[in-house]
Amino acid sequence: EGLIEFYDSFKDMFEFFCKNTTIHGTIRLVCSGSNRMKTAFWTLLLLASFGMLYWQFALMFSQYWAYPVVLTMSMHSEPKMFPAITICNLDPYRFELVSEHLVQLDRMAEESITFLYGINTSARLFHINNGNIHVRDLPSVGNLSRSSFKLSQNFSLLRTTDLRSGKKHSSVGFRLCNATGGNCFYKTYSSGMDAILEWYRFHYMNIMSQLPVIINISDHEEQIEDMVYSCQYDGEPCRPSDYVHFHHPVFGSCYTFNSKGTDPFWTATKPGIPYGLSLILRAEQKDHIPLLSTVAGVKVMIHNHNQTPFLEHEGFDIRPGIATTIGIQQDEVNRLGGNYGKCTTNGDDVDVKLLYNNSYTLQACLHSCFQHIMVQKCGCGYYYYPLPPGAEYCDYNKQPAWGHCFYQLYNRLRNHHLNCFEQCPKPCRENLYKVSAGTAKWPSAKSQDWVRQALRHQNGYNSTSNRSDIAKVTIFYQQLNYQSVNESPLLSENLLLSSMGSQWSLWFGSSVLSVVEMFELLIDTLVLSLLFCYQRLRSKKTLR
Repeated sequence: EGLIEFYDSFKDMFEFFCKNTTIHGTIRLVCSGSNRMKTAFWTLLLLASFGMLYWQFALMFSQYWAYPVVLTMSMHSEPKMFPAITICNLDPYRFELVSEHLVQLDRMAEESITFLYGINTSARLFHINNGNIHVRDLPSVGNLSRSSFKLSQNFSLLRTTDLRSGKKHSSVGFRLCNATGGNCFYKTYSSGMDAILEWYRFHYMNIMSQLPVIINISDHEEQIEDMVYSCQYDGEPCRPSDYVHFHHPVFGSCYTFNSKGTDPFWTATKPGIPYGLSLILRAEQKDHIPLLSTVAGVKVMIHNHNQTPFLEHEGFDIRPGIATTIGIQQDEVNRLGGNYGKCTTNGDDVDVKLLYNNSYTLQACLHSCFQHIMVQKCGCGYYYYPLPPGAEYCDYNKQPAWGHCFYQLYNRLRNHHLNCFEQCPKPCRENLYKVSAGTAKWPSAKSQDWVRQALRHQNGYNSTSNRSDIAKVTIFYQQLNYQSVNESPLLSENLLLSSMGSQWSLWFGSSVLSVVEMFELLIDTLVLSLLFCYQRLRSKKTLR
């Protein structure tokens, strides 16, 4: 009894609490005992205050559990690493192993264009160059002989017409069916040019699937001097260690400058054109595979280091005979992740197994996810994406219905009906590059003679065209300031407690100690209830 204060009744306990608590207004409940109207008024007022308080608490907790974020922007100015730059010559190789099939495909394309439009293109379009890439030292070449593959005639280009809004509309496409020959549909385009390019690419992928997955073309590849006549960064000539080479099946021979981003040589210390990357590029068209792309020039992409360049999504074209200056501005985005949004730090926590050896990007994850589903549903892989272990690229001689399967899957991906977008989050930290470009004719009419002579003596340049086979590109930081966009919680734990304390003070004018007093009242009520129950049980036992 010396440790716990006992009350004679609940009324005594309640009166003691109302007279001694720090909660405002409770003393009115006992001081106005002789005036029942006042007592009732203050009772209702205190109950209403309690109701408003906990209603506000419910609103705050619902907002907190929604995990909203607020964006804060800050500007930073410091020397930083120049981004990675990828350039491609839009001139894919004709590998000798499949060159005869590519010639046959060109003839099929010529016949299709003649059938659709009555145009004879053989003399102008399908100029075959003999500079094929020979693939040597391949023990499996015998298994990939030319006789083992035949171009299919089941995917001919057709013209279709339909009535829409009372008008006749014409479209061009080709027919695709499933493995049993049913569930057919036409892959059509309103533009005949788009239809021909897609039809050509479809056959081209089947032909290129005959090549081995890994081809060592280092002995046959173009030297960078054949594509890049001049390269300077910050006024210094580029070095052989500054670029890596790879071949893209559509965009041709490609080089990536500063791919790793670890060489101090590429540190940007000043903004402006003189301190950027300046390139003089060969942009001539050999017409190796003319129907893969109707664009002439050079494909350029600015991207992060250790990142696979997806030129079909983010690259832009440089016109021949033009000097192009490209100013870049960097933005840094930092996402919270966790309960505040779905993002990944390095891709290790993503369910999709990446098929690319570089760092995680959203495009790399989406392509990998689609390729895994493609292999699972169609039994083969899409040629433009890397293969999972044990898979093979699609070939309509082996998988006649893969085109039907692929286009249906791709439409589902485009319409967000596949779960790839749910499985592939954005990176938690991402660098974005905004570009602005300006162009001018280069070289000018008065300077082109000596410019061509200088290139001829230095690089063996030989051409008779007027500015149509060379281009100049300068890429530079417009300013070293970069904008950082950071996500932060709109309602953190500290702010939540502070808001709760403000509401408590607003409705009751009290503090945390008042909350302790209420807990003490509850404990006293519980103890007193147990004691009264014990006394009743004991008295009943005595009477018995």
